Amino acid sequence: MVTRSSGWILKVGALLNKDFKGEFRTRHALNSFLMFALTTLIIVSFSLGPYYLDAVIHAALIWIILFFSAMAGLARSFVKEEEKGTAYALRLSTVPEIIYLGKFTFNLLLLLLVAAIVIPFYLFFLSPPLGNPFLLFLTVFLGCLGLSATTTILAAIVSKASVKGNLLPVLAFPVLLPLLITAINGTQMALEGSPLREATSEMQVLLSFSVIMVTLSLLLFNYVWEDG
Repeated sequence: MVTRSSGWILKVGALLNKDFKGEFRTRHALNSFLMFALTTLIIVSFSLGPYYLDAVIHAALIWIILFFSAMAGLARSFVKEEEKGTAYALRLSTVPEIIYLGKFTFNLLLLLLVAAIVIPFYLFFLSPPLGNPFLLFLTVFLGCLGLSATTTILAAIVSKASVKGNLLPVLAFPVLLPLLITAINGTQMALEGSPLREATSEMQVLLSFSVIMVTLSLLLFNYVWEDG
């Protein structure tokens, strides 16, 4: 069991290394992330800067930026494999679960990197109150976890479609709606300074959503990945 687990970790790490090398050569996903997020942030800052906004509005804006940034940057995580012709090599090299875990980890790290850049800029430009920084960090981490888990499996489905375009946001939004609502509530509580114990239910929902999505994705990914 230990040998098998170590083998999985090494294979996931190898796939992660391949994706990071490819990303640092082209910077396609990272540039898409940052271009959309920072452009939206600047527009929101200039439009709403003079006005006072409630914590719930700030929380909603943060997650709108993160959601659409993820849709812009993560949509091609599997499309690029199909376009480059490397998808067939990946199918031959390892089991589908390794592919999902590698792509999921890559997407999560990339999304967390963007969140680490965007949220401080948001706090600087729009100056919302920040009563509980740890709760904000925990909410963003768990939200990004669920967002990455869902986007990874949906990106694999989209890569099989004949017309890809902007299909990912259309598929992702209904699935991610419970996650987004809970993440907005948790972020609002963090901005208002609520203690962690009052946000326990929100954190449990975010964690449960992520666990469910990862589990379902591992069960279903074989059928998505091997089709075609």
